[in-house]
Amino acid sequence: MAYPRVLTIQDISCVGQCSLTVALPIIAACGVETCVLPSAVLSTHTGGFSGYTFRDLTDDMPAIKNHWMKEGIRFDAIYTGYLGSTRQIDHVSDIFEAVGRENCVKVVDPAMADHGKLYVGFDTDFVNAMKTLCAKADYVLPNLTEACLLTDTEYRTEYDRAFIDELLAKLVALGCKNIVFTGVSYTPGTSGVVVLENGIYSYYQHIKLPNSCHGTGDIYASAFVGSLMRGKTACEAAQIAADYAVACICETAKEPEHWYGATFEPVLGKLIEALKR
Repeated sequence: MAYPRVLTIQDISCVGQCSLTVALPIIAACGVETCVLPSAVLSTHTGGFSGYTFRDLTDDMPAIKNHWMKEGIRFDAIYTGYLGSTRQIDHVSDIFEAVGRENCVKVVDPAMADHGKLYVGFDTDFVNAMKTLCAKADYVLPNLTEACLLTDTEYRTEYDRAFIDELLAKLVALGCKNIVFTGVSYTPGTSGVVVLENGIYSYYQHIKLPNSCHGTGDIYASAFVGSLMRGKTACEAAQIAADYAVACICETAKEPEHWYGATFEPVLGKLIEALKR
């Protein structure tokens, strides 16, 4: 497809470089038409800020979908990030069916947990609802914590290839078609991405940086989607997204006071160049 149209569904944190405020510019920079469905609007993201405003847009989602259907608007891909409630997951499931074109590529980033814990406000019901959404996706992008939650597996900080293979098998049994498993580290000082596409395993290893940033998961997922829609294979897209996320983290390290997000904008050129290879 020469000029694909992607819909991304997640919240807007007006300040904080995450969710839609990174998804829109990153996917657009990949040369892809990017449409948005905000699930909520926050003055800032919730990590490190206090007193932030929050407006829930759950009730607006069906009306937006219905208008798109009336106008005949359809999408080549639908990519979901942070969703704030089980009701929103239900709406997204409906949107998958209602406005996706034939062979619409559905990508789910089950953004709900990290470092062994669910994000604030999520519970078992949300995890169970996310399982059903992941089963409908063409690509699922969990981190280690999310993969454990989705498969009812005890979280570990130390693991080996056999443990990762077990998680992959459980995700496939859940209904996940293709899996891009981020933050997988087999050796000290490194991290990487496991891709299981059509049953074929591959692993891309990269340096593990000492500093971390809010929003890098959103940056990674958005770069992956943009690369995939530019015709890259899942393995190629996973590698491009990983290299770009590392570049963003390295760039952020130059700005010690920039604690609330990753400075992804100055290195967008690297992502664009990678897509030309």
